[in-house]
Amino acid sequence: MDTYSYFLLSPYIETGLFKYAFFMIIMCIYVVIVCSNVLLIVVICMNRSLHEPMYVFLCSLFVNELFGSTGLFPFLLVQILSDIHTVSAPLCFLQIFLVYAYGSVEFTNLAVMAYDRFIAICYPLHYHTHMTHKKTAILIALTWLYPFFAITILMSLSVPLQLCGNIINKVYCDNYHIVKLACYDTTVNNVYGLTYTAAFIGIVLLMIYSYSRILIVCFSGSKQTRQKAVSTCSPHLASLLNFSLGCFFEIIQSRFDTKNVNNVVRIFSSLYWLTCPPLFNPVLYGLNLTKIRIVCKSLFF
Repeated sequence: MDTYSYFLLSPYIETGLFKYAFFMIIMCIYVVIVCSNVLLIVVICMNRSLHEPMYVFLCSLFVNELFGSTGLFPFLLVQILSDIHTVSAPLCFLQIFLVYAYGSVEFTNLAVMAYDRFIAICYPLHYHTHMTHKKTAILIALTWLYPFFAITILMSLSVPLQLCGNIINKVYCDNYHIVKLACYDTTVNNVYGLTYTAAFIGIVLLMIYSYSRILIVCFSGSKQTRQKAVSTCSPHLASLLNFSLGCFFEIIQSRFDTKNVNNVVRIFSSLYWLTCPPLFNPVLYGLNLTKIRIVCKSLFF
């Protein structure tokens, strides 16, 4: 039993001079993520025609993706160039907080967006009565405050743990792997983790209910109603499926023994949920939502 001052990240592959090529690829991905998300944040903030609940929630989503990317990519770039893949304990726990907060905010933000589309499509005449500026502000606050509060409790349970090892089998710091290194009983951590997971399963069920009601309206309404519903909901559904797929990869890798899986596949699957949503969401919404597409065209042409 010991209190370790650093952790060793084991899955990094020794690539020799290729590490500079990987560094440039990751750097380019990070630059694209930052530029595309910042562009859409500026577009939404600077145009009064986009100051509607749906676009405000989108702006919150893009801010979170900048937040999550900043929690991962600078750290990843340093580790790629480093020959010894170690990280100090305080920095490791900071990264866990940032990464887990990103995932939680992303999920709650997508749930709020599903609720917004549910009201807009199922109760269009009452939309402006339900989605007032005050309610929009409350939903944005809950989208950020609830995950940060939940992750703070999670970290307060993980930081004091006495550990019997310091090797993390991932390319970034992960709370589940640190809990597995604990010397003593971690029942409290496990119970809280299950409670936290159950809360998000409840959110998933609410999203399924919202989109199922939307689909019913689509199939029972006019052609114009179907076209409007498809045009506004398709990017939301694509974004949700993309993020859910990344979470699935993450759960599989964390909960099951993947030692026999190719190291490159393991690294890709662990980074998917932190890389692909911030990379693809600006494209999904920028191309599919007519108002954003028109404003972007007016800016560039």
